[in-house]
Amino acid sequence: MRPLSISRFTATSCIGRGLGETVASLRARRSGLAPCTFETVRLETYVGEVPGVDEEPLPRELARFDCRNNRLAHLGLRQDGFIEAVRESAARWGPRRIGLILGTSTSGMLATELAYRGRDPASGRLPAGFDYAATHNPYALADFAGQLLGVEGPSTVISTACSSSAKAFAAAWRMIEAGWIDAAVVGGVDSLCLTTLYGFHSLQLVSPAPCRPFDAARDGISIAEAAAFALLERLPDEAGSGTLLLTGSGESSDAHHMSSPHPQGRGARQAMEQALAAANLTPADIDYINLHGTGTPSNDAAEGCAVSGVFGPSVRASSTKGATGHTLGAAGALEAVICAIALTHRFLPGSANTRQLEPAIGFDYLRGNREDEGLRRALSNSFGFGGSNCSLVLERSA
Repeated sequence: MRPLSISRFTATSCIGRGLGETVASLRARRSGLAPCTFETVRLETYVGEVPGVDEEPLPRELARFDCRNNRLAHLGLRQDGFIEAVRESAARWGPRRIGLILGTSTSGMLATELAYRGRDPASGRLPAGFDYAATHNPYALADFAGQLLGVEGPSTVISTACSSSAKAFAAAWRMIEAGWIDAAVVGGVDSLCLTTLYGFHSLQLVSPAPCRPFDAARDGISIAEAAAFALLERLPDEAGSGTLLLTGSGESSDAHHMSSPHPQGRGARQAMEQALAAANLTPADIDYINLHGTGTPSNDAAEGCAVSGVFGPSVRASSTKGATGHTLGAAGALEAVICAIALTHRFLPGSANTRQLEPAIGFDYLRGNREDEGLRRALSNSFGFGGSNCSLVLERSA
């Protein structure tokens, strides 16, 4: 497929609101993870909570969408002139030619949890003000964002666990290639909720300390939240030097196990190889890989096996989840934006919190940042429960 322009992007997470704060945190290798004090949760773990989300008011005309997830989406969309860029694109292409494809895993689930807390003790009836369709329903995210942005093209929400918002990029690309639309807002939003925190804890996947991707003593993930977005557009006949491009995507579903990856990373390898083929690249063409790198023993071992098998020992790679935590359905978009930051600012972000590197790693894992003026191509990995995998290739044109 023909490359697409990534004409605007933004990210909000526990390491910062918008690109300025995010870049500063990555350069400082500053982690946003902190002991969990979220809601009524009583777990020994660290989380990546975005400060001030509960104080983020929605526009009055969109009040029915009020929930933590949509407040986080609103906060994220307001950064870096993103809303204005989308409206300029809509004026250029027409609002019906702008698609909206987003990813989430739990949407506004916290609203339902709070509603159950307030149900009538006699009848069990939920509070009259609870609006499932505008909050917890996965499509509520796209409904809210579409009305806020004023785009009128095809819209959908993808929920494939941790690969959700990476797959949003791939789905939008297919829509543009098919001629349905000329541009698309893509991204992902996932916010903290009780079910996620207690659910991952029950699976024994949550670390009691800040997560340590690819560390020899890694022992689990750190749950976090984020909102990240990008504007994809058809390329003009000639892309100018330094244009940021989406040049490849690959998807697979190995269905090895509901919550554990294939031990040799079979599906991960398939996704990476498909992304390379779509971009007409060889493994040697990739300058940096942002790994899925959750910090669990099984995930990092499987991904490490797949990456070394495809790219060999010299490829440079890191996981940024030690800084941002695992933002679940938003992780694919957040880490694609981090790749865009790396390409734009020409540095490779090192891995926060990783102290003693896993000795079996078969590639160049970055514990510290590296500057690279020649950085041109990056690959972002997102691998979800059930073996739902997606890899994206981003490139800065010469």
